[in-house]
Amino acid sequence: MSRQSLLLQNWWYTSLLHTNTDECPPLTEHIVCDTVVVGGGMAGLHAAQLLAEAGQSVVLLERNICGGSSTGKSAGFLTPDSELELHQLIRRYGIEGGKAVWSMATEGIARIVDNIQTHALECDLQEQQSLFLGIGRGGQHAVHEEEATRSSVGYDSIVYDARSLCDIIHHTHAYRAGIRYDGTYGINPLLYAQELKHVLLQKGVRIYESTAMVDIVGHTVNSHLGSVEAREIILCVDKLEYNVSSVADDVYHAQTFLSISEPLSKEEVDELFPKGPLLCWDSQLVYSYFRLTGDRRLLLGGGSALTTFLPHDVTSPRVIEAVIADFKRRFPFLKHHAFIQYWPGRIDTTRDLVPIVDRDPHRPYIQYVLGCVGLPWATFCGDYAARKILDPDLRSHDLFLRIDRPFFFPSLAQRFFGKMIAFSLNNIWSKYIQKDVVGSPRRP
Repeated sequence: MSRQSLLLQNWWYTSLLHTNTDECPPLTEHIVCDTVVVGGGMAGLHAAQLLAEAGQSVVLLERNICGGSSTGKSAGFLTPDSELELHQLIRRYGIEGGKAVWSMATEGIARIVDNIQTHALECDLQEQQSLFLGIGRGGQHAVHEEEATRSSVGYDSIVYDARSLCDIIHHTHAYRAGIRYDGTYGINPLLYAQELKHVLLQKGVRIYESTAMVDIVGHTVNSHLGSVEAREIILCVDKLEYNVSSVADDVYHAQTFLSISEPLSKEEVDELFPKGPLLCWDSQLVYSYFRLTGDRRLLLGGGSALTTFLPHDVTSPRVIEAVIADFKRRFPFLKHHAFIQYWPGRIDTTRDLVPIVDRDPHRPYIQYVLGCVGLPWATFCGDYAARKILDPDLRSHDLFLRIDRPFFFPSLAQRFFGKMIAFSLNNIWSKYIQKDVVGSPRRP
């Protein structure tokens, strides 16, 4: 595959060309409100929605267009899985704790789907079951561990070995096992964000796009040309700057790549998914994932061990070309099918892969919603931050989401070794080793 065969362009932006979107000019004045939400991705939009529905005056600031950052670069998977499978959460938090963390994402999915159905949002909602694919013996073990865990907590699923897996996905015995379950979906995430923006405008939320936060002074969020003064501030931002808050030290970045194909024929779809389209990802540490859009395009993503944890953006097509080549080795009947666009993105996360939703220890009127990997997680976390404003006594998920929870690789060591090494080691520890973290005392 030649490099010229792929265009560096985000397909979701291409899809906006056929829609009518609301214009939200930049902020150019000083305004006052109950709550200002900084960040118009999934977390910020849902936080603003809940507060507006509760009668608050809400301002939302977005440096790009709503959904234009991590949300609009994502693959649009609505699954409870993100970087962690259920069996990994149960190992870390125990049965009740693991189920509580898993439920954050399932609640996020329900919130998104309810919005789509209630407000008739046009965003290519596709109901598709999830399929976790095990590669090699380790992947086979992970599949069976996931099935045993799901069974122990009463969650339905179906397990396949390499042979029976061919009944639902046509592959070259590249996978040793797979586990399938329902209640999951795919969407066009940028269209969803823009459609939800329209709903928020109708609810009275004042939205300013192309408005980057410069700093926070007291209760006032300043942009280049304007400012917002509010009782409460919710920061749902990507790539938090250290000059805004030292909490930026607790946010890390993992880079992935996405590509989109030309439409598949109906015959190709039936051959790839004999019993209907599925949301698929594999068991590798740097995993690949794919699904079908409503117009039968194949959305394929992945990365490489070399570039995943780099602290800067990589835009070369080499990584995604390798992902595409590996995919076509697993599905050779698609070896001549063309992928037309690709785009990279650095997603925010935390060192233990679970988001942060917590108040600033020195400025309690500021809440952080950070490191949300996955659209359902971001949705839940934005919603949770809003609920904590409406109900100051709410503590149901604080144990998992607080800023100062303990980590395997502490901040002091990070200053010596650097964030890249700290994140990669904590990533491995969190996914494969960590146990019994619930109940750890809060640091002074």
